[in-house]
Amino acid sequence: MLTEEADFKNYVQLDLKQFQELLGLVTPLIEKKNTNMMEATPPFQRLSITLRIIFLLKIVHVLLIILLEVMHVLLVMWQLLRWKFRILPLRIAYKIPRRWSAALPQTAEEWQQVAKNFESQWNAPHVIGAIDGKHVEIKKPPGSGSYYYNYKKTFSIVLMAVVNANYEFIMIDVGTNGRVSDGGVLQNTTFGQRLKNNALNIPPPALLPGSSRKLPYFFVGDDAFPMSQNLMKPYSQTGLTKEKRICNYRISRARRMVESVFGILTTRFGVFQRAFPFDPIKVRKIVLTCYLHNFLRKSRSYLSPSFMFREDNESGIINPPPQEVFQLTTLENINKKNSLNIAKQARDEYCGFCNNEGAVSLAR
Repeated sequence: MLTEEADFKNYVQLDLKQFQELLGLVTPLIEKKNTNMMEATPPFQRLSITLRIIFLLKIVHVLLIILLEVMHVLLVMWQLLRWKFRILPLRIAYKIPRRWSAALPQTAEEWQQVAKNFESQWNAPHVIGAIDGKHVEIKKPPGSGSYYYNYKKTFSIVLMAVVNANYEFIMIDVGTNGRVSDGGVLQNTTFGQRLKNNALNIPPPALLPGSSRKLPYFFVGDDAFPMSQNLMKPYSQTGLTKEKRICNYRISRARRMVESVFGILTTRFGVFQRAFPFDPIKVRKIVLTCYLHNFLRKSRSYLSPSFMFREDNESGIINPPPQEVFQLTTLENINKKNSLNIAKQARDEYCGFCNNEGAVSLAR
């Protein structure tokens, strides 16, 4: 039994108050009764073992008995945390009670609040989320052929996410095979289908602040995704004008939120730093421990500035985290010519706003 609080935090990577809060949530669902054959493992120990593995285990050669012990705890944690922090998991085979049915913002007003946070914190009006996907490397499943084989010549499943302005997940999708490319990853998620079918209750186009320009609310992404009415990405680096470079800078400030969160996640959760030696179904369950990120987000020691993209106030240059911050493999870029004209026109209008009535100093 660990008695010193510092030793305890070093073991599970949570301070005592955070651990007790999480333990209180999961205990009713992971507690087991003693039997005539054996004494049940207390919830305190089950949770401690689980946290120790997902945070600190960098070589994931886990004995099967340990994996089976922690799997139930992992499932309980993502069920509770998705409800507590309103994250939307979209590829889950387990039924959750209706009262736990967490989701993305459900109303136009909720989306507008997300946009206000991006505007106030990152000078990025009308942004309602930063979207990105990463390859989570796995060992080749027996008999799978090239199904999970990605463009980096490794085997993987894809972790898709949308992040708000506060370094928090608001959507996570895990499980698309790594072979899917050319923008197909987003289309292969329920979120992507709802976005395509205008079924997310995103508010209608509105005036940009202090401007007569009316533009849609939109997610920001990179060249892994095709632009649409509600998804914007920076201009190509080829032939950039000064105006387009300024627009890219403003869009990238918001988009870097999701890059930062992935960097924090992979550095703090040691299991992401090696290829998973399990079958994809088990890997999906383990990857879902990233729901803990929002829970731990409240801790200053967890959200270290050294894990984030940092901006030079004078030059406006955005510097990536140092080399020691682990980064997952990015998605493959797609053909840049397949964006809708309406999306290109919206980006041009946004560019005009960033260079005129919406211009801000780099130091802001």
